[in-house]
Amino acid sequence: MPIAVAVSGGTDSLMALVLLREAGHTVLAAHARFLPRRDDGRPDDSDRAAEGLAALCARLDLPFFDLDLRAEFEAAVIAPFVAAFAAGLTPNPCSQCNPRLKFGVLAGRARELGASRLATGHYARLEVSPEGDVRLFPAADHSRDQSYFLALVPPRDLARSVFPLAGRIKSRLAAELAARRLAPPLPRESREVCFIPGDDYRAFLLSRGAALSGPGPILVSDGREVGRHRGLWRHTVGQRRGLGVAWSEPLYVLARDAAKNALVVGPRAELDATRCQAKDVNFLADPTIWPERLLVQACYRQRPVPARVAAVPGPDGKVLEVTFDAPVPRPAPGQTLVVRDTQGMVLAGAVLDEHDHDRMA
Repeated sequence: MPIAVAVSGGTDSLMALVLLREAGHTVLAAHARFLPRRDDGRPDDSDRAAEGLAALCARLDLPFFDLDLRAEFEAAVIAPFVAAFAAGLTPNPCSQCNPRLKFGVLAGRARELGASRLATGHYARLEVSPEGDVRLFPAADHSRDQSYFLALVPPRDLARSVFPLAGRIKSRLAAELAARRLAPPLPRESREVCFIPGDDYRAFLLSRGAALSGPGPILVSDGREVGRHRGLWRHTVGQRRGLGVAWSEPLYVLARDAAKNALVVGPRAELDATRCQAKDVNFLADPTIWPERLLVQACYRQRPVPARVAAVPGPDGKVLEVTFDAPVPRPAPGQTLVVRDTQGMVLAGAVLDEHDHDRMA
C-alpha cells in the first residue's frame, strides 16, 4: 500500500515526498486546505500551492490529491483556540492541530485514498521498541525539532506515521532540492500560527467577534487592586510590559482569573513556580516504567528542565503533578506540557491545567 505524504507547498514536505520516492516507496501526495478563502476571492497560498504541487507531481508521475478540510480545521482548531482565549487560557493550536487534524482527519482521508501510513515534513524521529511500541524522539536538527508539537498525538496514530526528515538538517534542504531541479511552490517559511495574519492574535480574536472579557481589575497577589485591564485576553502569563501600573518594582502577569475577570500581577520573585498540574494526558510510555530522572518542557521556547512527575487519578482520567527541581517561570494554563527522559524521548504530553496557579508554591 502507498504512503500518503502531506504536502503543504513548502520545502520540508516536498523533501519528505522526494526522499520516500527515492527510497523506493510507492507514494501519493495529499494537499490539505485548512485556511479560509480570502474575502476578496483572489487566489491564496493554498491555491498557489495546489497548482504548483499538481504540476510537480505530474512531472514526477505521482498521484496528487487536493483535499478541502477547511470546515474540519475551523471546528477542531480555530474555534477551540478562540474559546480557550475567551476562557482565560493560552492555547497552543499547533499542538492541537496535529492530533485532531493532521494525524486525525487528514490521516483518515489518506487511508480512504488507499494509503497505509501518513508522512509529513515534521522534524522528529520515531523508533519501535522491542515490545513493538512506538517511541517519539527529537530530530537530528535540534534547532528545528518539532517533537514538542507531536506529544499529544496518540500512540496508535504515531505508529502509522512517517517522518522522513528525522535525520535531515533544515538549512541544507533548499540545496538538496535544487540539485534535483526541484523547487517548492511556497518557498518562504510559514507563520508562527498559520491562521493568524501577521501573528497578531489580538486583532484576529477581535475579527472573530468572540465573547471576550471586558475591562476588569488588576490585582496584586494579596487581593489589592492596583489598576484596570482592558480584557484578560490581551495579556499572557509572564508578561511585563503594557500593564500600565506604576509600582515600586516591575510587575509581571501571574495569572488570569476568568471567574473574577481579574488580572493577577506581582514582582519577579512571585513569577517563579515550583509546581504545576496538567490534564488530558497522552501517554507515549507507561508511567510505571518511567525512569526516576525526568525532564519537563512547559512551553516550546523553554528548555526541558529536571522535575519529578506523578501520574495520579483526576476527575476525568489521569493528571500529571509536576514538581520542578528548581523554580521556573510560571507556566501558562492551556499550553502543552511535555515529559521526556534524559535522552529526549517523549514519555507523555498533556495540557497545563487552568487551575495550576492555585497549586504553585
